[in-house]
Amino acid sequence: MKNSIALIGFMGTGKTAVGRLLADKLGKRFVETDELVAKRAGKSISEIFEQGGEGFFRELEHDVIKDVAELENLVISCGGGAVLNKANVNRLKKNCVVILLTASPEVIQERTSNESGRPLLLDSDKLENIKHLLGLRKHAYKSAADFSIDTTTLQVSEVVDKIIDRVSK
Repeated sequence: MKNSIALIGFMGTGKTAVGRLLADKLGKRFVETDELVAKRAGKSISEIFEQGGEGFFRELEHDVIKDVAELENLVISCGGGAVLNKANVNRLKKNCVVILLTASPEVIQERTSNESGRPLLLDSDKLENIKHLLGLRKHAYKSAADFSIDTTTLQVSEVVDKIIDRVSK
């Protein structure tokens, strides 16, 4: 029986906020893979990207997911590109219900507009970059997920309620 939940999806879809509240409501521990990558590297995500590139970041992310996917009773907020590595997906699916959170590109842009440290959104035309990356990742997200929830018009608590309702069945 799978007793952990992995939240996947693009940045700005609500994985962290939903994950924290979901873990609290279910009495599970919350972990965020990006946070663990930064802690292990002793650097911010931006610094990891600047100094080692996306490839190096993905290697670190892979190691973190390998470790946390084996643990029990977690809510895991995965980095937006974690599903690009099939090994990550296989590990998560083994012990976790994998839930895709989605949102419209415009809402993602709005939610991430005041955040620095988003290395993949440094281009001048953020909305076009978001649409491009979503297009590249769409299949990986959908094939990894057990189910998805569109967070575009929902409050965090509404998303959490929908997840709890779905996983309790």
